[in-house]
Amino acid sequence: AFLTAGYVLRSELGRKGHEPEKAWDMVFMAVIGGILGAKIYYMFLNFDRLVADPMPLILARGGLVWYGGFILASALVLREVRRSKLPMLSAMDASAPALALAYAGGRIGCFLGGDDWGRPTGSWVGGRFPQGSPPTRVDFIERDFGITVDPALVEKFGQVVPVHPTQLYEVAISTLIFLFLWRIRKQDRRAGWLFMVWLALAGAERFAVEFFRAKDDRFFGALTLAQVISLAIVAGGMAGMVQLSGSPKGSAR
Repeated sequence: AFLTAGYVLRSELGRKGHEPEKAWDMVFMAVIGGILGAKIYYMFLNFDRLVADPMPLILARGGLVWYGGFILASALVLREVRRSKLPMLSAMDASAPALALAYAGGRIGCFLGGDDWGRPTGSWVGGRFPQGSPPTRVDFIERDFGITVDPALVEKFGQVVPVHPTQLYEVAISTLIFLFLWRIRKQDRRAGWLFMVWLALAGAERFAVEFFRAKDDRFFGALTLAQVISLAIVAGGMAGMVQLSGSPKGSAR
């Protein structure tokens, strides 16, 4: 996912007349911020486990949350952009298609690892992850996510039940977002507008898919913490689109 982002970002920086190799400095900061931020966010969500027995949680191979990674990676990448003296809004626009495609690539990894799957379903789209992280076993689903599994599913499939492959939903939607951004990226718009479009679309995508995911962070009624953050991101993206919707005169490419 990081390499995909780097090659797309390198292409876009070059097209905009900036130093293409700066892309790899930005990606390097994204790797550091993405992994650390994702782990810190996960520990925040599991603070009781962190206090009770910190080392297994800190050193676990899993436990990475996208929004945590996005927040810290964004801060470090923007710092690198400023240090490199790149036009901030132009660099953000260059990163928008890269982020969309990289996110799709990352979710392929989630699918292959059997992680971040959805709620149990008897639909034809359902898939089972007997060796997932965790496996889609009835005891894990009911204990870890507080979801009561339909007895008809247990009768039909046994203790390993099919679930919504939400990883693939996100791969498909994020790839479509990438294709859309790639198509409109050369439109004569003010710098920063394309990034705001990605922000709004990415937030809406995550908000929608969360309804299908097996989650234990539904702190806001039917909504998860990720959905509340998604709504804020959608609002920020739409506000930015409106703010930057005027004439591109005098703005950076």
